Amino acid sequence: MTAGQPSRRDRRATHGRSSTRSRPGREEPQPRPSREELAAAADKTIPDLIGAGLDVLFVGINPGLWSAATGWHFARPGNRFWPALHRGGFTPRLLHPSEQDELPALGLGITNMVARASARADELTAAELVDGARQLTDKVGRYRPRWVAVVGVTAYRIGFARPKAGFGPQPEQLADARLWVLPNPSGLNAHYTPQTLGAAFAELHSAALG
Repeated sequence: MTAGQPSRRDRRATHGRSSTRSRPGREEPQPRPSREELAAAADKTIPDLIGAGLDVLFVGINPGLWSAATGWHFARPGNRFWPALHRGGFTPRLLHPSEQDELPALGLGITNMVARASARADELTAAELVDGARQLTDKVGRYRPRWVAVVGVTAYRIGFARPKAGFGPQPEQLADARLWVLPNPSGLNAHYTPQTLGAAFAELHSAALG
């Protein structure tokens, strides 16, 4: 944590006050980009949700077309990142993707290994993942989060040349940050239910913030 930055306790207290005004449990309208808007979103980028000294920086593989069209990370309906974040104990209530700006007050941020949007992560090349891993390393060195959580083991294995890497804590660090690999929360990942995905996020929460 950098000088002058609020502690985790302060951040959570501040967020707790603001969340009481947010009517926990409300349904947020999900904008539905048109087919033309989704097609036009291919190869676009969206801003990182990042700041200095975060507790956990989550790293997606790359933005989907819904995210590129809306500007919200993990925005596609059916993506289970936001429910898993809540089930894992990182947020006091389930956030809608449009509320992503509440995360930094909780010490959390989001970036992507590859910046360009695509319909599916398997459209990325190995060279893009390797280059993205290098850029991520530079980014982590610049912003100095305590933990980095890569959301997708295959992308991590390719990008960082760790073909045998598994889920959970990794033996190496990324810059000075502790490193963790989480399952991909995409609805296409049938190996994980919402419950088991939430449990995987809870393990990270216990290690990083418990």
